[in-house]
Amino acid sequence: MNTSKSKNIAILGSTGSIGTQSLEIIKENPDLFEVYALTANNNAELLVQQALAFKPEVVVIANETRYLFVKDALKDFPIKVFAGNESIAQIVSMEPIDIVLTAMVGYSGLKPTINAIQAKKTIALANKETLVVAGELITKLSIENNTPIIPVDSEHSAIFQCLVGENFATIEKLILTASGGPFRTKTLEELATATKAQALKHPNWDMGAKITIDSASMMNKGFEVIEAKWLFGIPTEKIEVVVHPQSIIHSMVQFSDGSIKAQLGLPDMKLPIQYAFAYPERLTNTYPRLDFTKYSQLDFEKPDTDKFRNLAFAFYAMERAGNMPCILNAANEIAVAAFLQDKINFLHMSDVIEKTMQQCSYIAKPTYDDYVDSNQEARNIAQDFVNLIK
Repeated sequence: MNTSKSKNIAILGSTGSIGTQSLEIIKENPDLFEVYALTANNNAELLVQQALAFKPEVVVIANETRYLFVKDALKDFPIKVFAGNESIAQIVSMEPIDIVLTAMVGYSGLKPTINAIQAKKTIALANKETLVVAGELITKLSIENNTPIIPVDSEHSAIFQCLVGENFATIEKLILTASGGPFRTKTLEELATATKAQALKHPNWDMGAKITIDSASMMNKGFEVIEAKWLFGIPTEKIEVVVHPQSIIHSMVQFSDGSIKAQLGLPDMKLPIQYAFAYPERLTNTYPRLDFTKYSQLDFEKPDTDKFRNLAFAFYAMERAGNMPCILNAANEIAVAAFLQDKINFLHMSDVIEKTMQQCSYIAKPTYDDYVDSNQEARNIAQDFVNLIK
């Protein structure tokens, strides 16, 4: 059970890249952190392995057809087993939980995050789509419930660290860095024939398939721009993206006196995860250190929004506000899934997203129910466009 020093952590999406690295951190710091709940979407086999290793109080498998497999595998242990997305949304409110790490992919993270905020749990946010879809609602609930949201994305963690002790009124600009992904130097003609295998080979980061494709199309960076707006309360015109292929500077903040603070480190997601878990403390670790003599040159470029239109779509959605970012996210999820299933090519993804944003119903002041409806409408429209592509 939880000691006076340790924090009980619920990991939503424990079998993904962020989830598995989070468990490594907990294993490395058993006196500080304890696993209370684990959830997964489909990977029942790995979820069972994790449950046997960490003995949480609760596990949830979203795919209800895998429930009996998980339940049977854990029947000899005092671990509660549930199934379904609704169960994931409910378990975050359990009283012993201190931190909820939201590492689910896409729209699915929205409802659990809302429930965790309302239960006044500290949020370690790795699911950027939550703020993309419903940033205004999430930030309002966070303020009302006095619930801290600590970013886990490396870029937002970098900005968060740069802003500790600073007056937000002195922020002149947030500068989000982007690796440029595997297609940074490719032409439009080459992108038209880019394969799934090529898109999944990120030069710097080891991530799940969906996020890796988003990085290749620069939609991931667009989502991060929207997320930064809500996390830090910064208007669109004060957020800038700079391509930095080495991924050593994770992001920067420029202040009113012209000075810039940057957070640097090797590309390793365990660093921002550990920072979020331990905040406001910094933990000692044995991870590899940055050796500047091995990085004699750091490069910076302006992003090409003619080639990577998704980034431009994200800025447009953020400026339009309302339910437009929700539409953007839903269309992107359908487009990425279609690309991964070899139904459309790389450039078709942007076509599907653009057409969906043009056709879907716009709502200036959406409620939670409006977000749910918009998400479904946009998915239907995007799927129709996918089906028309030959």
